[in-house]
Amino acid sequence: MEPQKKTTLTEGSVAKGMLLFALPIFISNLFQQLYNAADSLIVGNFLGGEALAAVGSSGSLIFLLTGFVNGVSLGAGVVVARYFGAKDWQRMRRTIHTTVALGLAAGAVLTVVGVLLTPQILRWMGTPDNVLVNSIAYFRMYFMGSIAVVMYNVGASILQSVGDSRSPMRYLIAASIINIVLDLVLIGVFRMGVGAAAFATIASQTVSAVLAFSKLIRSKEEWAVRPREVRFDGPSLKAVIVQGLPSGIQNSVISLANVIVQSNINSFGANAMAGCGAYSKVEGFAFLPVTCFAMALATFVSQNVGAGQPDRVRKGMKFGILCSIAMAEVVGVCIYLASPWLIGAFSSEPDVIAFGVQQAHTAALFYCLLAFSHCCAGILRGLGRPVVPMMVMLAVWCVLRITYITITLHFIHAIGVVFWAYPITWSISSLLFAWYIRHCPIPQLGGGAPH
Repeated sequence: MEPQKKTTLTEGSVAKGMLLFALPIFISNLFQQLYNAADSLIVGNFLGGEALAAVGSSGSLIFLLTGFVNGVSLGAGVVVARYFGAKDWQRMRRTIHTTVALGLAAGAVLTVVGVLLTPQILRWMGTPDNVLVNSIAYFRMYFMGSIAVVMYNVGASILQSVGDSRSPMRYLIAASIINIVLDLVLIGVFRMGVGAAAFATIASQTVSAVLAFSKLIRSKEEWAVRPREVRFDGPSLKAVIVQGLPSGIQNSVISLANVIVQSNINSFGANAMAGCGAYSKVEGFAFLPVTCFAMALATFVSQNVGAGQPDRVRKGMKFGILCSIAMAEVVGVCIYLASPWLIGAFSSEPDVIAFGVQQAHTAALFYCLLAFSHCCAGILRGLGRPVVPMMVMLAVWCVLRITYITITLHFIHAIGVVFWAYPITWSISSLLFAWYIRHCPIPQLGGGAPH
């Protein structure tokens, strides 16, 4: 039995299909970023700079522990999209149920590891003593509910891989509203501390995960999740691991590098932590066109390779890259010009604002390079070549970035050295990706799992 709802990604206008698919992802990421920013805004204005530093510096550590699982989910989505494009329903179903089983197991492990190791990791990062207590409270509460975060990403990845990006958008909008309301009530009214901000996040993520799996379980389509079929299937697990493991390793090692970068920022004090944390929330909006087109390209390319349509693959690659670069640069210019007011919304302390503005003025005009690198990585995942972006990003965004910071800070102890690490490494990765994409062949035949 074939699905009643056909994908728009393997037929019709390339530009229209990709935009209709990417726009809900963009809106989803926008609302996710809004409620992430709301955490920092409410904490900074109601609980002060030290609490803001604890929440604002959370991104790199959270991504360190969740990035691997999210990367594997991306790989699973590529495999599901390939089978979906090829109309290989049997293997698609086995892959979906294996992915759900893997998500449940990974979420349980992540909960235990996150709760137990949080204090030690924060000390390794050089977190100042006046911030440490709040940071431990925030991270431990967050990781107690991390299984909800993992399962939402698994559910959203499955839905997006079969061409449904609207449902995850609706679920994230609902989660965003719940998160902001809980923040205002628990922190603004009851002043319950930074742990309440983490509780608001995991409560809202739980709602979005439940909604996503309610959709998957109730569906009559071939991609529906049947709880009794959730189990590990050997060939499906191998395909998911082969495609997802490089992305998972890439995410984890890059986030580990970001933790090391964050530890260098921490050495400049709580004001630097707060200012850079505020900037990271603002910068998240620049990632919206980057991530939405990178995810859309991975699904678009994988479905059309599965359907045996290499010409559509080439057209989609060009369109997605150009759109992402243009949108990212527009956002970058806006952030560059408005950074004093944007950072000032998180804190009124002049030193905090100064650090955030300095980082914005260093990095914002280079967002086009960030967009290009991520889009190329998404394309290569869709083509079944996830090892290439992993190797480029590990070599450049991790090894080179940390080496540059470590050596240069030894001679010039200025926080600007840390800020410039990002534009420099984005430029180098863009050159490497441009060369590889130009010479990378596109598979001509549809069907089968990515090699």
